[in-house]
Amino acid sequence: MHTEQLINTSRAIREAVAVLSAAGVASPRVDAEILTAHVLGLPRSKLALAPDLDPARAGRLRDLVAARARRVPLQHLTGVAPFHHVEVAVGPGVFVPRPETELLVEWGLGALSGAVLFSPVVVDLCSGSGAIALAVAAARPAATVYAVERDPAALEWLRRNASGSNVRVVAGDVTDPGVLADLDGTVDLVLCNPPYVPAGTPVPPEVAGFDPYPAVFSGEDGLDLIRDLAPRVARLLRPGGWFGVEHDDTHGEAVPALLRAEGRFEAIADHRDLAGRPRFATAQRLRTHVTDSSS
Repeated sequence: MHTEQLINTSRAIREAVAVLSAAGVASPRVDAEILTAHVLGLPRSKLALAPDLDPARAGRLRDLVAARARRVPLQHLTGVAPFHHVEVAVGPGVFVPRPETELLVEWGLGALSGAVLFSPVVVDLCSGSGAIALAVAAARPAATVYAVERDPAALEWLRRNASGSNVRVVAGDVTDPGVLADLDGTVDLVLCNPPYVPAGTPVPPEVAGFDPYPAVFSGEDGLDLIRDLAPRVARLLRPGGWFGVEHDDTHGEAVPALLRAEGRFEAIADHRDLAGRPRFATAQRLRTHVTDSSS
C-alpha cells in the first residue's frame, strides 16, 4: 500500500524561515509560524503539538511562503488581521490595520471610561476594514458606533466585517459637513486612522504594492486630510467630547499645532508608540461655547 510522505512540521517551519529571511521579511519566524498554523487550521500556540504535514498541506505552505517572500502581506494570505480583541477580514482594496493603532483604541476606551458614559456615541472616521469601530463595539457593547468610509472597495470589506455587529456603516467623505450632520454636537468620541504619510516617502513593499494609495498618503506633507478633518470633528463632538487621531512619526508637533489652531479644542496632547515614536494626538472639545464660523 502506498503511504504518503509526511513532512515534519518543525522542519517545514525552519525552511520557511530561511526563505523569508532571504527575502528580507521583517519577522520571518513569526510569519512562518502563522502561515504554518493557518495551513494546519490550528492556533499558533498549538504548533508545538502539531501533526506532520501531508503533501497537500506542505505544498500549500510552500506556495504561501513563496507569496510572502514576494512581499504579499501576511494578512492577505491568511485573509484576516487580528486587531485589539477582534479579527477583521482583509484583502486587496483595503488598508491592513497595524498593531500600533491599538494604542489609539486603548486611549479612546480609557477616555470613555473616565467620562463614566454608559451608552456613548462613537465615530470611527476613515474606517477602512472597520477595525477601530469593531474593537470599540466589542469592548463597549452598549455604545452606538458609526464607521465612515468613502472608498467603494474598502466599503465592501467594512460591510462584511460589520455584518452581525452593532457598528453602523456610513458611506461618505469624512470631511463632508453633510455626513453624520444629524449627530453634530452629540458625539462623545471620534477616533481616526487617516492617510497621513507624506507623498514620496519610501514605504515597505507590503505597503507600496498592496495598501491602497489614498489610504496611506495625504499630500506633500501628509497633513492634507487631517487639516480638513479638524473642523468637521469639532462640529461632531459634544462639549467635552474626545478626539484621537493617528499620524506620521514626523507629525508629533504639527498635528497638535493644527488642533490648537482650529480653536475649539483643549487638553491637546501627543502620544508615543511602544518604540518611542510620536504616534497619535488627542484633544477634548472645549466645554465653553465657541462660535462655529464654518457652520
